[in-house]
Amino acid sequence: MEILMASETFDLPPYFNIDPDKAMEELGAATDSAGFARIAEACARGRADLAGRGLNQEGRKTLRMFSTWEITRYLIPVAAAHFRRVLRQNPALPQGRSASDGGAKWFTLDEVLRLRAHFAAEGSQAKEYRPYRPEGQPAKIVAVANFKGGVGKTSTCAHLAMSAALDGYRVLVVDLDSQGSMTSIFGGRVEDEWSTVFPLLARHYASHLQRDNRARSDRGEDPLPLDDTLSEALKIGAQDLIQKTHWPNIDLIGAQLNLYWAEFQIPVWRMQSRGWKLWDALTDRLEADGLLDEYDIIFLDTPPALGYLTINGLAAADILLVPLGASFLEFDSTGRFFDMLHSTFSSIEEVENMAARALGREGLHFEWDAVRAVVTRYDSSQQAELAALMQVYLGSVLSPHRQDFTALIGQAGEQVNGIYEADYRDFNRETYVRGRQAFDATYAAFKRLLVGVWRRDEMAQDDRTG
Repeated sequence: MEILMASETFDLPPYFNIDPDKAMEELGAATDSAGFARIAEACARGRADLAGRGLNQEGRKTLRMFSTWEITRYLIPVAAAHFRRVLRQNPALPQGRSASDGGAKWFTLDEVLRLRAHFAAEGSQAKEYRPYRPEGQPAKIVAVANFKGGVGKTSTCAHLAMSAALDGYRVLVVDLDSQGSMTSIFGGRVEDEWSTVFPLLARHYASHLQRDNRARSDRGEDPLPLDDTLSEALKIGAQDLIQKTHWPNIDLIGAQLNLYWAEFQIPVWRMQSRGWKLWDALTDRLEADGLLDEYDIIFLDTPPALGYLTINGLAAADILLVPLGASFLEFDSTGRFFDMLHSTFSSIEEVENMAARALGREGLHFEWDAVRAVVTRYDSSQQAELAALMQVYLGSVLSPHRQDFTALIGQAGEQVNGIYEADYRDFNRETYVRGRQAFDATYAAFKRLLVGVWRRDEMAQDDRTG
């Protein structure tokens, strides 16, 4: 037996017998700091090329049109025959367009929204033509966060925003991640940090400093100076930063690399004035600038780290969604993320409440309407057992819905589009339907949270006023 084994031949693994001279020839020149710029420039050219595949002649992203089949199946709950009949009876309504006589009719999303408004006004009151939002309730702010990368954080946030827009909600997307992936998805263009949330944070600090300086003046102390950055920020409101996107009911406050400067500037401001509540900066500016009335839902895409921008996003949020994969490492990392959230926010509360008790003021207490972990890129054939175990430990914190990974998800990513931006004619119909089901179910699980939270707020308001 040993003789037979000795006579066997097989290929050695590729890490044996590497020739040092050949390896040196393949190595290329060393890289200096200027080399990073060359690599970044190459990536920028490639990124522009890839993004350009979804742009129009003016260099802007455009949203595809929607067929009668899609509208009556996914967007407006009416039978196709009734839909066509209503259009014939109301020639002032958008009539759609077709590539040939008698061909399928196609509509822009803006036209779909107009049609939905008509059905809401004239159709059966038993059907949900417009999504639920109680009268008088402010927009809900939704943060999607996890400090582990690759868990589908940005894609989940983007697809929830698109789902909500298709459902008829007015949506604002705020990109807090200096990588700017969300900004790219929605075709945003951001030249520098002055077109990001940075001036909102700076304005919040500048306003605090002005109040603090008035108090200093009353005490006979010298004021702290407002530098050019702070003076400029006082002139900028949230509306100055909002960009329209290729979705008629999704607006964007974008991000780019310079936004990361905020992570260094915020602690400097905090050291200058310890009384500045940095965690309230984004919350207060969104509310003061009227965005909670202008929109129904505000989605915050956070960086994959628990820095000052993420703290601002989490403190502003009413609903926190934490995407993770069904793997040991992602489960472990997400547990550490929640542990860090506890340490961070409880520490802020402890410090603030010591001062509040000394002054006889009401203490600080952070609270979120709903917190859910969401399993993404789920493979039931490989991950069912681990996902079930995660459910046991996390209970209701882990959404029972698991977002399956389908061929549509991968193909849409290759085409630089979201799932809902992909034309179903580019796919096998069954593939498209199955891919949509995965994200439609994710949105349905989120919408149940949203509707439940709004309803609870509505009932609490009725109790206070009644």
